Amino acid sequence: MIRLALLRHGPTAWNADKRLQGRTDIPLTTEARAALAALAPPGWTAGWQWRSSPLCRAIETARALGHDPAIEPALVEMDWGDYEGQTIAGLRARYGAAFAAAEDRGLDFQPPGGESPAMVQARLRPWLASLDRDTVAVTHKGVIRAALCLATGWDMMGRPPVKLDWRALHRFSVDRDGTIALDQANLPLERRS
Repeated sequence: MIRLALLRHGPTAWNADKRLQGRTDIPLTTEARAALAALAPPGWTAGWQWRSSPLCRAIETARALGHDPAIEPALVEMDWGDYEGQTIAGLRARYGAAFAAAEDRGLDFQPPGGESPAMVQARLRPWLASLDRDTVAVTHKGVIRAALCLATGWDMMGRPPVKLDWRALHRFSVDRDGTIALDQANLPLERRS
């Protein structure tokens, strides 16, 4: 059994504006870099390998925490297609019932020109099955939610089975075939001494 800890990248200017970032390569804010520099991974991750999405906000997060991660393309954020750069509130106001119907598709919600959560799961599965040692992966909200669905059976309809703290690590167990289970959510980073 392999252990996998997923961590969302630190805040960006688009996060503050509640804009969908997707594949747009937005860096961390100066404040986020400073806040992360005061933190450290928990001791239980000592000796684990580090992987990161290829987007700079994830790489910067890992480096601010003292690790130089190997880049893993499967960890890139969900592609929001035509919705990228917009806000959910703005999309709801613009498209009304049509956007609500799209959201009600759960794992099959797919923005025009973009990727569905089910598609994110499809690219995660081979990577999960390839893991051969305990790993910390710095990634994105869409990827972590897709992994949570794989681990719990949640179909993205209604509330998630656990409320995730996006500043914390979420630890999973991964079988050799890539099947994952949630061990513990919301494990905090530690203050540097």
